Amino acid sequence: MRVAVAGCCHGELDKIYETLALAERRGPGPVDLLLCCGDFQAVRNEADLRCMAVPPKYRHMQTFYRYYSGEKKAPVLTLFIGGNHEASNHLQELPYGGWVAPNIYYLGLAGVVKYRGVRIGGISGIFKSHDYRKGHFECPPYNSSTIRSIYHVRNIEVYKLKQLKQPIDIFLSHDWPRSIYHYGNKKQLLKTKSFFRQEVENNTLGSPAASELLDHLKPTYWFSAHLHVKFAALMQHQAKDKGQTARATKFLALDKCLPHRDFLQILEIEHDPSAPDYLEYDIEWLTILRATDDLINVTGHVWNMPENNGLHARWDYSATEEGMKEVLEKLNHDLKVPCNFSVTAACYDPSKPQTQMQLIHRINPQTTEFCAQLGITDINVRLQKSKEEHHVCGEYEEQDDVESNDSGEDRSEYNTDTSALSSINPDEIMLDEEEEDEDSIVSAHSDMNTPSVEPSDQASEFSASFSDVRILPGSMIVSSDDTVDSTVDREGKPGGTVESGNGEDLTKVSLKRLSDEHEPEQRKKIKRRNQAIYAAVDDDDDAA
Repeated sequence: MRVAVAGCCHGELDKIYETLALAERRGPGPVDLLLCCGDFQAVRNEADLRCMAVPPKYRHMQTFYRYYSGEKKAPVLTLFIGGNHEASNHLQELPYGGWVAPNIYYLGLAGVVKYRGVRIGGISGIFKSHDYRKGHFECPPYNSSTIRSIYHVRNIEVYKLKQLKQPIDIFLSHDWPRSIYHYGNKKQLLKTKSFFRQEVENNTLGSPAASELLDHLKPTYWFSAHLHVKFAALMQHQAKDKGQTARATKFLALDKCLPHRDFLQILEIEHDPSAPDYLEYDIEWLTILRATDDLINVTGHVWNMPENNGLHARWDYSATEEGMKEVLEKLNHDLKVPCNFSVTAACYDPSKPQTQMQLIHRINPQTTEFCAQLGITDINVRLQKSKEEHHVCGEYEEQDDVESNDSGEDRSEYNTDTSALSSINPDEIMLDEEEEDEDSIVSAHSDMNTPSVEPSDQASEFSASFSDVRILPGSMIVSSDDTVDSTVDREGKPGGTVESGNGEDLTKVSLKRLSDEHEPEQRKKIKRRNQAIYAAVDDDDDAA
């Protein structure tokens, strides 16, 4: 089947669907499925806009609300994960996934579904080490800290995904798995994004949690976004047991939806012709959700997942045959995802703007139905009860302002946290020039060389859990000529390109949004005042 993959959407649904329509007119056939790798921005109204972690000048309604209201319908089944620029209050209603509009499905904090026999998994958010081991304690209205921590990946989601044993065909993450850049054309990447050099040299670019998942899941395809550049890689995994066939992952990151950018890719993916053409739940994933229900935590306290260290009665939550049978019985042997979308918030009306719309922590009927059927806990119900009993949403407000203030001092227990990277990507924080007199302007590259922080002994101890257990290719060493064009290895070796199912080179075959606009010859400058704000206050956010 033909699968389209999009990078950062940034609310540009109309443009993406227009590009797909053009591709269908030019290509061999219609697209069956669209996968979006985050920053989807499912904004329904003005209140949702206030829950997006971007400066006010970048809060635009875009067109999603038209799909939410039913005025428009997505022309192709669309699956997406969350990024770091989302209407977080909307997505929080659906922690286990669900429809945000007819034909547009959110995978949840983490999730696995099937479509035409293709098994698709994903994890939402970006990695931030100081929030990684906390529970899901945030709820609207968010404060200046929780509006960011709400989209930080938590260890419980990674833990659940690492219980999966059956093969995954496609996996989505917003930020890149750490070290994946060593398996593609790194020279071209550094030529395009030279400011990644230090992180690539230190092997600290990307998410260590995603790297752990990549090593465990070994999916056939892995798609990402976030860094606003197209990059392909081929990672050959090592067989764990003799006689097993070593698996390989084709990785592709895509740009954001802008004119003349590589934000969309269409691939031919093998599928099961006898499988249904509707979205299905994945029985192994549902069984894991049910087994790990007791691990749900809605506090801001740091905690660890169970492991085989003699301290826990249970540490293996993988799906058993008996467990899967019980889940099938609970679902009456029907794994079809019900088309039960319902409007839960007022939809934006251009003729009647409501700038003071109140923020409400909502319980979504889709989540209620799903949890009741599976016999698991609705995180939002647990949050509301905790709020009533202990005022949990405000209990950690002061603490979180200290711990998650992104002040440049990493209080992380991991020495691998480089989530500040996005603040030094000028492509991700391009700011418009302001009319009033300001401080002198400087290039986005002027403050790139920030001093590194030496990890503490405690940090080193914890960082071992995110160690790279794979053997990296020879291309890991970054030399001085890595910004020079390199010959592409087309023999499937590390450093080579990825091919789509029809044999086309993923680094060459791309669809770009049609527009008369052109990219400026030079990047806009960033005012020192604004650059300092991004570097010190909101270092894991981009403003593009």
